[in-house]
Amino acid sequence: MRVGVLTGGGDCPGLNAVIRAIVRKGVQEYDYDFVGFRDGWRGPLEGVSMRLDIPAVRGILPRGGTILGSSRTNPLKQENGIARIRENLAAQGVDALIAIGGEDTLGVAARLTDEHGVPVVAVPKTIDNDLSATDYTFGFDTAVGIATEAIDRLHTTAESHMRVLVCEVMGRHAGWIAIHSGLAGGANVILIPEHRFDVDQVCAWVTSRFKASYAPIVVVSEGAMPKDGDMVLKDESLDAFGHVRLSGVGEWLAKEIEKRTGKEARTTVLGHIQRGGTPSAFDRWLATRFGLHAIEAVRDGDFGKMVALRGTDIVRVPIADATARLKTVDMKLYEEVGVFFG
Repeated sequence: MRVGVLTGGGDCPGLNAVIRAIVRKGVQEYDYDFVGFRDGWRGPLEGVSMRLDIPAVRGILPRGGTILGSSRTNPLKQENGIARIRENLAAQGVDALIAIGGEDTLGVAARLTDEHGVPVVAVPKTIDNDLSATDYTFGFDTAVGIATEAIDRLHTTAESHMRVLVCEVMGRHAGWIAIHSGLAGGANVILIPEHRFDVDQVCAWVTSRFKASYAPIVVVSEGAMPKDGDMVLKDESLDAFGHVRLSGVGEWLAKEIEKRTGKEARTTVLGHIQRGGTPSAFDRWLATRFGLHAIEAVRDGDFGKMVALRGTDIVRVPIADATARLKTVDMKLYEEVGVFFG
C-alpha cells in the first residue's frame, strides 16, 4: 500500500512528530510506502510531493514546523479541485491519504471522503485547541507554555515602570490559550472571544490593581471583542477559507486604557512566536500517539475517521464530527478564574 501524508493550515509544534510516527510504524510493521504532499492541499492539487521514508523522518521529533510545508490552499475553491486531487492521487499510486490539520483542512478531508469516496484518515492539529471531537490537540501545550513564560517576563517590566501591559495571544473564536496562560501567568484581566468585554470594567480592574501598588497585566485573545463594538482587524482581506486577518485588539485596548485611566499602557503581540520552535514534551507525546493510531486506522481501512484524545485513550471519530462545531471556553470556567481579576 502507498499512503500519502499532508499538513495543512498554520504550522504547529508537533507536526513532524506525527509524520515521523506514521512513517516509522507504517514502514516497520506494515511495509507501507509513503509519499509526502507539499504545502497542504496544494500538494495533491498540483501533484507536488516528496518521498517519505525512515531516513527522511530521522531526527525530526523535536523540530517545530513541518518538513512537508503547509499552506491555506482551499481546493474547494479551485476549478475542478476535487477532480484534480483524485487524478494526482491515482497518478502517484496513492491508496490512502492522511490529512493533518485544523478545522479548514479537516473540512476538506471530510468532503473528500464522505462525498467523493477518497480514502482519508485525519489527525487534528491546532494550537487553539478548539476542535470539539478531541480533548486536546497537539501544539496547544507548547503555545500555552510560551505565552505563560512571556506573561511571567512582562510582570517584572510592568512593575519596574508601573505601567499596564497588554499581552495579545492567538485565539480566533476560542480563548483557550488566553485562559490557560493568563491563569498560569497570574494575569489580572483575561479577555476571550466567548465573552464580550466592557472596556470600563477592564479599566476598573486596572485601577484597582494600581491601588494595590502592583502593575496590571491584561491577556487578550486576538478574537476578543468589546461589548459596544466590532472585532478589531488589521485589514479586511480574507484567506482562501474566508477568514479575516486578526490582531490589533491588544493595541486598541492599550490606547483605550491609557485614555480612560491616565496610566501608561503598552502592548505585546506574541503572534507566530506561539506556534514556532520546539514542541513541548506533552505535544511530542500526543502527536506521536496520534500518528501511530492514524496509520493503524489506514491498516484497518477505517476511512472517514479522525483520531482523537479522550481522557488518556486515543479513539476514532467521524471527521465530520470534528468540524461540526467549535470547542469554546465554558462560561463557568471563565467565571471561575474571574476571582483573580482586578
